[in-house]
Amino acid sequence: MFGSGKRTVRLALVAVLGLVAAACSASGGQQSTNSASTQTHFKFAMVTHAPAGDTFFDIIRKGASAAAAKDNVSYTYSNDGDPTKQSVLIQSAIDSKVEGIAVADPAPAALNPVIKKAVDAGIPVVMFNAGFNNWPDSGALMYFGQDESLAGQQAGARLTQEGAKHVLCVEQAQGQVQLEARCNGVAQGFTAGSTEKLYVNGTDPTAVRTTISAKLQQDKSIDYIITLGAPIALVAVQAIKDAGSSSKLVTFDTNAALVSAVQSGQVLWAVDQQPFLQGYEAIDALWLYKTNRNLLGGGRAVLTGPSFIDKNNIAAVAGLAKAGTR
Repeated sequence: MFGSGKRTVRLALVAVLGLVAAACSASGGQQSTNSASTQTHFKFAMVTHAPAGDTFFDIIRKGASAAAAKDNVSYTYSNDGDPTKQSVLIQSAIDSKVEGIAVADPAPAALNPVIKKAVDAGIPVVMFNAGFNNWPDSGALMYFGQDESLAGQQAGARLTQEGAKHVLCVEQAQGQVQLEARCNGVAQGFTAGSTEKLYVNGTDPTAVRTTISAKLQQDKSIDYIITLGAPIALVAVQAIKDAGSSSKLVTFDTNAALVSAVQSGQVLWAVDQQPFLQGYEAIDALWLYKTNRNLLGGGRAVLTGPSFIDKNNIAAVAGLAKAGTR
C-alpha cells in the first residue's frame, strides 16, 4: 500500500510537470514562434538623398537596422544626392517588388511622381527626414522627422536670446526643401539683426572650408554661423580659425565628432532631430502597417525634433554618440 502511494505521488508529479511544460510552451515558446515578427518576413527598401559617407545617415541606418532585426524583416538601402538619380533608385525598388518603401523626399517635383507610382502599385510608402510639407501629397502613409521651419524658428529665437547680430546660414545643398526651410526658419525666428545664406558644395569639404573662410574675411560683422549638418559644422570650425574670426558656431544635427566639439566649446549647441529614431520608426512603421494596418500619427507627421544639445545636457548623449546612435 505504501509503495502504491509512492507511485501515485510520482504519477501526480509527472502530470504536474507536464502541465507546467505545456504552460511554458503556450506562453514563452509559443509567443516567440507565433509572433508576427517570426512568422512573416518582409522585404523593404530605404531610399535617401544622402551623399556618400554622410555620418548623419549612418545614424539613420543604425536605427533602421535595429528595427529590421526586431521585426525580422530585411531592407535594402540606396542613396543619391541627385534627385533624378534618386528617383531611379525608387523605381528600381518598385521593379524589385519590395513590400514597403521608406523614402526621404528633398525634391518633391522630381520624386513625388515616382513615389506615387509605388503607391499605385500597392506598395505602402512612409516618408522620413525630408518632405515634411509635402508627404501627404505624395501618397505616403506616415512621416517621421522634424518640422524644419519650426526648428529653424526655434534656432533663430535662441540666437536672438544669445545676442547675435549678423547670422550666416551655411547651406550645403542648394534647393533641398528641408535645408531651405531651416535657413528660412532661422530668418523668421531671429529678430535681433540680419541673416544671410551662404551656399557651399557639401560634397567637397575643402571648398566648404575656403568658401566660409573667404566670407568671414570679407565680412567682419558676422558674429554667428549656423550650419545645417554636423560634417559642415566641423569644417566650419577650421574655417573660422583660418579666417582669424571670432564668430560663434552653432549647427543642426550631430555625430560623435560634433558632440566632442560641443564638449570643447567649439560648437555652442546643436539642433537635434534624432536620426536613429527616424530610421527606426520608418522601418518599424512599415512592419506595423503590413502586419496590423497600424498608422502612426493619426494622419499627422510624427515629430522627432527639434530639441537642443548643448553643454548642459551633452554628457547624457556623449556615450550614445560614440556608439553611433545619437
